[in-house]
Amino acid sequence: MTRYFATCARGLEKYLAVELAGLNAASVEPGRGGVHFAGDLATLYRANLWLRTAVRVLQPIHEATVRSSDELYDACRTVNWAEYLTPDHTIAVDSNVRDSGITHSQYAARRVKDAICDQFRERTGRRPSVDTDTPMVGLNLHIHADRMVLSLDSSWHSLHKRGYRPIQTRAPLNESLAVGLLMAAGWTGDTPLVDWMCGSGTFCIEGAWMATNRAPGSLRKWFGFMGWPSFDRALWSAIRDDARAKAKPLAVAIAGSDVRRDAIEFAKTNAKAAGLGNAIRWTLQDLKDARPPEGPPGVLICNPPYGERLGEAEQLVGLHRLMGVAFEQHWPGWRFLMLTSNNWLARQVGLKVVSTTHFFNGGIPCLLWEFRLA
Repeated sequence: MTRYFATCARGLEKYLAVELAGLNAASVEPGRGGVHFAGDLATLYRANLWLRTAVRVLQPIHEATVRSSDELYDACRTVNWAEYLTPDHTIAVDSNVRDSGITHSQYAARRVKDAICDQFRERTGRRPSVDTDTPMVGLNLHIHADRMVLSLDSSWHSLHKRGYRPIQTRAPLNESLAVGLLMAAGWTGDTPLVDWMCGSGTFCIEGAWMATNRAPGSLRKWFGFMGWPSFDRALWSAIRDDARAKAKPLAVAIAGSDVRRDAIEFAKTNAKAAGLGNAIRWTLQDLKDARPPEGPPGVLICNPPYGERLGEAEQLVGLHRLMGVAFEQHWPGWRFLMLTSNNWLARQVGLKVVSTTHFFNGGIPCLLWEFRLA
């Protein structure tokens, strides 16, 4: 059984752990910025295909204490790279360095590459080439406080890039974060879901994929593990076929609205690319005109502007106060949740607060607020 580490945005660790448990991964252990787990090759493939809150799935292969670039080079030379690639493979190294005697991430990545290439050149007279876009074997180097972890990157391109959103509106919500927020809200796909400020439609599309049991990696054509010598094409095909067979029709109402026509058009285009066609109801309308769909109450969720620049927050007061009035009047019985980094603006909603949960939207610390609607 192999040890892996699935990375995620801060605040999503416990939700990612729940997902991994659902995939029957072994030894699931949340950490900082990700979750440790264990499994076989099938577990690795399923993790890349099914994890909604993860960024990448890494397979650690070497750890060491390194205080200089020379020590990093020497540590990487101790790895028998013939176990992981050949001179015919292309490689790339993604590096993150923090609180270390090694201060430059790009130079650190170059030293890892040099160690690999020098070892192959000495043993075979040939060396792998570099392909930073789609390497056959991608590596992840993480150095914190002089502790190095070098991993094979089985995903390479971030898993939040589902493949349905080629065009983005301003300040789009990250797909993995959107799922984490829905999980934090306790939404499981069996009640209606509405985002009245839908932007590019991320909440609605991710919610629809959750409700239809659609694998979030189903649109991706390539994952990092496909270039590994160990890649089992037959196993991967069987796992993809099994995922397709588990998809089901959308049985709940999901709707998005926005005051911007371009946002609605982007959302419709993204939903079509996601294979949802007309499953989601999109409406061009103002907040004061928004009404719940027919049927039982569900979850009303949004990611409004935060007012990060000086003077912007004051301009958003009216919008937040209108939320409280409109939702209390027209959406009784619904759960209303809002992600924001501006606590002062959140309090302008004027509704009773049920709970707040910490998240990060990019590098911005935020709270997911839940308000009570009578």
